[in-house]
Amino acid sequence: MATARVELAVVGGGLNGMTLGIACASAGLRVAVLDREDPATILSERFDGRTSAIAYGSMRVLAGIGVWPLVADQAEAILEIRVVDNSAPLFLHYDHREIGDEPLGWIVENRHLRRALHDRAGQLPNLELIAPMAVEQADYGAAATLTLADGGKLQAELIAAADGKNSPLREAARIRTVTWSYPQIGIVTTVRHPKPHRGVAVEHFLPAGPFAILPMTDSRSSIVWTEDAGLAPALLALDDGAFHRELQRRFGDFLGEISVEGPRWSYPLSFLHATSYIAPRLALVGEAAHVIHPIAGQGLNLGIRDTAALAECLVDGRRLGLDLADATLLARYQRWRRFDNVMLAGVTDGLNRLFSNTVPPIKVARDLGLAAVAHIPPLKRLFMRHAMGMIGDLPRLVRGEAL
Repeated sequence: MATARVELAVVGGGLNGMTLGIACASAGLRVAVLDREDPATILSERFDGRTSAIAYGSMRVLAGIGVWPLVADQAEAILEIRVVDNSAPLFLHYDHREIGDEPLGWIVENRHLRRALHDRAGQLPNLELIAPMAVEQADYGAAATLTLADGGKLQAELIAAADGKNSPLREAARIRTVTWSYPQIGIVTTVRHPKPHRGVAVEHFLPAGPFAILPMTDSRSSIVWTEDAGLAPALLALDDGAFHRELQRRFGDFLGEISVEGPRWSYPLSFLHATSYIAPRLALVGEAAHVIHPIAGQGLNLGIRDTAALAECLVDGRRLGLDLADATLLARYQRWRRFDNVMLAGVTDGLNRLFSNTVPPIKVARDLGLAAVAHIPPLKRLFMRHAMGMIGDLPRLVRGEAL
């Protein structure tokens, strides 16, 4: 079988992999995205309960590559964020009007985002989606060559590994990771409520971990419930009535009596950070490079900033006539993304440990800290802009500029 050739091969057709492929193809690169899952399965209309928080900066990336217009009408704006520490009377309140007219972010069902990415990919003649297709082997030399499950071969100047936290490409390249598991399980579901949420997201810190209530379209909210790993299986095994009572007890009655919609979904929480994001003819993006605690809903946003930065490095390099795997380009990508990723990974880990703690002196100190931020406007605005993904050395797409 003849060997097909592209400039960039993206392994992994999830949210990050498709975003990277579309960004690079939109700028003129010849791209192949490979995924082991069947697109028909991925694009199934069945709602699985999962949503993503899209920060303002990430929305700009998706808009810049032609994806956001395809999903905007399915996105619910986050206009305010309220951070509450269990039963403490003190809380932190973010209002988007304090820093401008734009929302702080949006909540989008993953199925709608996947559909928009696939629809946009279909509009780009220089992007080929190869799926379902597993990658059996990657060889690196004068070019990178992927051996596929059907016996075919695909050659590229660079391979981007967007193949998840258990990345086979990262493991095959012998890139080490720092990793640990949290004694927590994430429970995800969706509720409907009679009262409007008015675009307010709530992060309620309970002893077992954060309980997030995120505004969705059609008078619904997405629940991201962090629970003790020893208790979570029993909660998930409850019948519908008992599960509803446990959920309502944590949710409260501020939006009225809730009803659960869609399935319950759960996953173990862990931390992972690759010691290197690059190897010869290989770059890691998204969860192949880093996995963080979902406490601030920033995991996908970090991955989207990875894709924006890598796409910019590659497009700039091509304009200079460089090989896409040129060492200076890959080194630039790694330097660019490491600080942001390491900082946010440390912040989310620290916040989870700080707030999942019932020691009285620590609880008093963190509540006073919340109150202090609330009463120092410049610091509060800084935190809000950071949550929007608008702090630091930003890629052009995040700044709202063309790639």
